[in-house]
Amino acid sequence: MLIEKLLLHVLIVLAPILSYSFFFEKKQVSTSPYLYGTLQSISATLCILFAFYEGDLYWDLRYAPLVLAFLYGGRIAGGMVLGTILIVRAAMGGDAVVFALAGVVLATVIPFFFSKKISGYHAGKRVKAAMLMGVWPSFVQIAILISYTFFYGTADEDFMTTISHVLSFSILQVIGVGTASKLNELVIERALMKQEIEKAEKLNTMGELAASIAHEVRNPLTVVKGFLQLMQQDDKDNNHPYIPLVLSELGRAEVIISDYLNFAKPEFKNLEDFSLSQVLSDVVMLLNALAVKQGVELKSDLKPALFLFTDRNQLKQAFVNIIKNAIEATPSGGTVTVSLALSGDQALITVADTGKGMTEEQLSRIGTLFYTTKDKGTGLGTTVSVRIIESMQGKVSFKSEVGKGTEVTLRLPIVQNVQISL
Repeated sequence: MLIEKLLLHVLIVLAPILSYSFFFEKKQVSTSPYLYGTLQSISATLCILFAFYEGDLYWDLRYAPLVLAFLYGGRIAGGMVLGTILIVRAAMGGDAVVFALAGVVLATVIPFFFSKKISGYHAGKRVKAAMLMGVWPSFVQIAILISYTFFYGTADEDFMTTISHVLSFSILQVIGVGTASKLNELVIERALMKQEIEKAEKLNTMGELAASIAHEVRNPLTVVKGFLQLMQQDDKDNNHPYIPLVLSELGRAEVIISDYLNFAKPEFKNLEDFSLSQVLSDVVMLLNALAVKQGVELKSDLKPALFLFTDRNQLKQAFVNIIKNAIEATPSGGTVTVSLALSGDQALITVADTGKGMTEEQLSRIGTLFYTTKDKGTGLGTTVSVRIIESMQGKVSFKSEVGKGTEVTLRLPIVQNVQISL
């Protein structure tokens, strides 16, 4: 009878995840910890109400929603579920109510401690962590049972039956938490995939528009620039002192147009094997003068000998844009650190600064066309850099905290067993 009841509870534990995905995923409130806490509180309440009662003890999977709420909804959601369980269990009463309430509080300790750390784990590690935390309430339950037996003198035969119930409870609880956690990860993965698809569609549309406009604008600019250069050659008496300034601004306009074209479709003309650390060293040396001018210390740690097969100049442009942004975002006296490491079959390049950092809203918009946090800028530099890295089968991620700085991580596939003759 206990197994059948607990299997019903497994379905109750899964119900909030399915409801969350089906009814709320497309709505703006889907990220609210209060919504997640409410759904898991309902699940925990149903588990307690449909519990298997034996030996003055209620057998249910109330701890599963508690663990899931802390891990996926945060401490606010977890606190809501904890409060709900305490109130509902206290209302049901019984001789073991004090022990039950103490057990709920003890079962909360580890999920509460890991609730903030688990967000930095990858999906597979989060599922494993959730299953391990699903085991913790079983130990708490055994401790509570031993305490209850000591105080009330339960018979040995009844105690052994209770221990067998604990084993069944533990196995099904781990299964319930693991399955629910996996479903949660699928919901998160689907939401991220949807965002990536929407972002790709938007970038493709903007890229095509930018390319068509850039081509049309470049032609008259070239004509104007050519005639101005002829006028400058004929202007030996310097009657037109503003021509150099006009030519300079036309040159800047051409650079911006080239960025638009590069954003629309990065062209890799010269594919070759080269040392990644050497390219990064060249960029760091190139930008060191800018760092000194800004009063920023530019550090580098580029020890691993890693090699890439791609367009060296395009990659160098991406590095220049990203490191230059880090220097410009860092106040005088700050530090920008460029590091290189090996992660599996990928090169891991990290650019970290001690600048003002960004809010979550700003961070979510970084890499989109026309968005910049600088007073003067088009927002093209970072966007073009991201586009170049992604076209090289790489990946760019941003992490930032206001007042502490920003960290940009680039992952690029390396070439194995490359020998370059120098």
